[in-house]
Amino acid sequence: MKKIALATALALTLSTNVKADALGIYLGGQVWDNQASGTFGDGSSQIDFNLADEKQNSFFIAFEHPLPLIPNIRIASTSLETIGNTTLTTNFEFEGETFSDNTNVNADFKVSYIDYTLYYELFDNDLLSFDFGLTARDFDGDVTVFAQINTGSEMVRQSSSVAVTDVVPMLYVRTNVGLPLTGFNLYAQGNFLSIDNHTLYDYEVGVSYELIDNLAVDVNINAGYRAVKLELDDLNDLYTNIEFDGVFVGTTIHF
Repeated sequence: MKKIALATALALTLSTNVKADALGIYLGGQVWDNQASGTFGDGSSQIDFNLADEKQNSFFIAFEHPLPLIPNIRIASTSLETIGNTTLTTNFEFEGETFSDNTNVNADFKVSYIDYTLYYELFDNDLLSFDFGLTARDFDGDVTVFAQINTGSEMVRQSSSVAVTDVVPMLYVRTNVGLPLTGFNLYAQGNFLSIDNHTLYDYEVGVSYELIDNLAVDVNINAGYRAVKLELDDLNDLYTNIEFDGVFVGTTIHF
């Protein structure tokens, strides 16, 4: 969160020298009720920890301008946090720690990322808009596996953790279709990557409604479906095949 706060403050400072009618500022957020499923582990084995369904938060800020050769900027923050539990049917090794079979183990998955996106508006009108660009996805978090082991005389905590800190490039696209005279818009947006045994996608499709539309501010409410896929092959020693998906509600404010 420190990274996005710093980037947002810098962008807001720079924007004070631009006339309001030449610069569009977008602020938005959503609450995402998702289901988590999949496996993670080391390179030799991955385990299904029966990950719990959780509510996640996501926020973004975007700056658009009329200069044709300079890309627009979008900064978004997403948190993916869930817990899980399973009883091992075989030995499981995670970051150098071996958990024995028949052990009840817990998982704590806390990974967030900030997307720094540069994009161009190829079309931009009330009926159709289409954006295309590149994203640097900055991962930050950790994944922990732990268990309480009964040694006969006491309970001992066995734990191992992987820190997730890396930046991966992704393709960014967004399209919006307006429904004339209704105040409703249909939209879809996403980030995608398939390279070096990593397969990632993060997309949402939804509908928005113009709650307020005037010269000072526009306010839209949004609802739809979002899915995030993390198929990682050795990202800081982490191997995953996890998907988060579910419905969301949110709002977007345009100055």
